[in-house]
Amino acid sequence: MSQPALGVQKSKTSFLDKYFSGESVQYQQIIALFIPLLIDQAFLIGLSLVNTAMISSAGMDAISAVNMIDSLNNFLVSVFLAVATGGTVVVAQYKGNGNPLMVSRAAAGTVSSVSLFALAISALMILFYSPILNMLFGTASPDVMSNGKIYLLGSCISYVGIAMIEAVCGALRGIGKTRASLGLSLVMHLSYVVLNAVFIYLLHMGVLGMSIALNISRYAGAIVAVIYLIRVDDELRFQLRDLFQVQWSMFKKIMFIGLPFAAEQMFFNGGKIVTQIFIVSLGTYAIATNAIGGTLAGLTQIPAQALSLTLVTVVGQCIGRGNVKDARKLTRSFLWLSSFIFVLTGLVTMLLFYPLVSLFSPPQEIVDDIFLVILINCIAQIPLWSIAFLAPSALRAAGDSKFTSMTSMLSMWLFRIVLGYILGIVFKMGIIGVWLAMDIEWGVRGIVFWWRLRGKKWYQHRLID
Repeated sequence: MSQPALGVQKSKTSFLDKYFSGESVQYQQIIALFIPLLIDQAFLIGLSLVNTAMISSAGMDAISAVNMIDSLNNFLVSVFLAVATGGTVVVAQYKGNGNPLMVSRAAAGTVSSVSLFALAISALMILFYSPILNMLFGTASPDVMSNGKIYLLGSCISYVGIAMIEAVCGALRGIGKTRASLGLSLVMHLSYVVLNAVFIYLLHMGVLGMSIALNISRYAGAIVAVIYLIRVDDELRFQLRDLFQVQWSMFKKIMFIGLPFAAEQMFFNGGKIVTQIFIVSLGTYAIATNAIGGTLAGLTQIPAQALSLTLVTVVGQCIGRGNVKDARKLTRSFLWLSSFIFVLTGLVTMLLFYPLVSLFSPPQEIVDDIFLVILINCIAQIPLWSIAFLAPSALRAAGDSKFTSMTSMLSMWLFRIVLGYILGIVFKMGIIGVWLAMDIEWGVRGIVFWWRLRGKKWYQHRLID
């Protein structure tokens, strides 16, 4: 290797050591955690784009129905995903503490707890899905509502499947096995895309076909996840009977993180449902604009979402070792890195906007609105998204779940909802006003989280023994 090349290599290593290494973790370990999560998020968002594009071939009524129901799905699924996050934090802290027996128990508690929550939510929604849908989205057109009922019922049936996968992946992320969690995630998402292509394009079954594909892929993924834990994994030592046992002492630890986060997610995604009600009242084109805009915005957030997931494991293990200095340092480094990445992803998305939006075959009347929504979002994300979403990941990993959840709930309802209604409906700014309110809310919560990180209370919780 030439002398200049050696100098560049040393410079890169020195930078990574300075900002992404500490006593608790080295930058090589962080990279090993991050890359599989990045690939997972890329597939997750990318496949969401492909699925949205596929269902758009069934018409604007179909894509509007899927987007409308997904706002409710996100609300419900977030409850047991929050419990899975609680499991990740507990597993990560026991891993950092060097207690393999409790790591195993925490993993088993995560899978059984999350599955139980999902089963309860699924049963309730299947019983009451029709009146709930009419109450929330009764102003939607008859065709949108008809498709929405099919998709909601199909989604509810699939909840236990995705809950089991996410619980297993959460436990694996807690011990740093992100490659394994990536593999399980890909089994579910890739099979979903393939099955969607069969049911939507080949069999022309529209939203019904999408619902069938959703259930097959999620339950197939759940079966693979359980087989992996029992037959392949050698660290968590999971047994089939663990699925049917709830260890109450471990359940309480998981709930200490999971319940406040679940409440936060319910309020947060409940706010999104209220926002969706605003949007539904604006008409089918507004629903489609929001759906396509949300999918494209998700593309720009892929690396940051992966960093957020990585940070939970990193900070959790630092706190488990009692090393607050590393937790602070690495959180700051992640925040700066995430904001820099948003500059790059925003530029790429805007340069490729027209080829990307053409995938959805939108009516020409809404293309300009989609462009403006994405432009505003790309600019706002650079200073605001990371502090609004990565910072709470660090706080939560340290056990500071109540403050984090309360802040998120209040900012969502006091700013995004109220301001979204004022700008979107009262001032007649439509979908643009709703998105502007969302960006402003990011700024408000970000300021509060930054203030919290600068203090001491966030890392003084005692979660593990």
